[in-house]
Amino acid sequence: MPPTNVRRPPDVDSPRVGPSAASLSIPSPSTTAGSVEGTGLPRHVAVIMDGNGRWARTRGLPRIEGHRRGADTVRRISEACGRLGIPYLTLYCFSHENWKRPAEELSFLMSLLKQYLIRERATLAERQVRLKIIGRREGLPADVLEEMDHSVALSQHHTGLTLCLAINYGARQELADAARRIAEEVRAGHLAVEEIGEQTIQERLYTSELPDPDLVIRTSGEMRVSNFLLWQISYSELWVTSKAWPEFSEDDFAEALADFSQRQRRFGAINPPGQP
Repeated sequence: MPPTNVRRPPDVDSPRVGPSAASLSIPSPSTTAGSVEGTGLPRHVAVIMDGNGRWARTRGLPRIEGHRRGADTVRRISEACGRLGIPYLTLYCFSHENWKRPAEELSFLMSLLKQYLIRERATLAERQVRLKIIGRREGLPADVLEEMDHSVALSQHHTGLTLCLAINYGARQELADAARRIAEEVRAGHLAVEEIGEQTIQERLYTSELPDPDLVIRTSGEMRVSNFLLWQISYSELWVTSKAWPEFSEDDFAEALADFSQRQRRFGAINPPGQP
């Protein structure tokens, strides 16, 4: 039985509930984070992009074609966030555990990532998207690291959407890295054990400069978080769709946002008197 705080959208063939992409209010490009909150839209959306291989297999296509189509969805949803004035989008691109996949698929994924970083630079500049990449660098090919660093450097002063790509990422590994940094600071005498608290850990995570996600979307119907942002999504709203990532559309994204806008986020508190 799925957790009660995870809401599945209606089945694909069911009547659509809530506003479509066309009926959602789209803020102007100058919208600030405060006014985004005022619209009921999340400030930070994180997505577990699942189902590329399964989508391809059910259509008689090679798995790599699913990854190629998934890259097109990345652009669509990134552009939708920019139009809506959502300031932060984090995408789970490649997990620490994905190294277990076949060598041919891994080679293609690294090549696709490199091509994406090069191809999208003009778009990032045009739309003022700031690129951030989180995850361990160890194990990634040198040419991919070079393109990652170049794209991040070129976009560091952009003022629009912050697009955060989780590459070679695992939340347990992130927490272990944060713990190691804290231990080193204690050993060096720069930090006292008594000073360690939640903020100490938060400041040493890969995402220290980002707000925690408000909404986590998972495609392809799996009801798990797969070692993704375990610290940061403690109070995130979860939304799961049976659609695979390559077929996830702007209308699906609008449906997730509409559902989010109807939820009451209490963060452990209770509603004020008079509210259900």
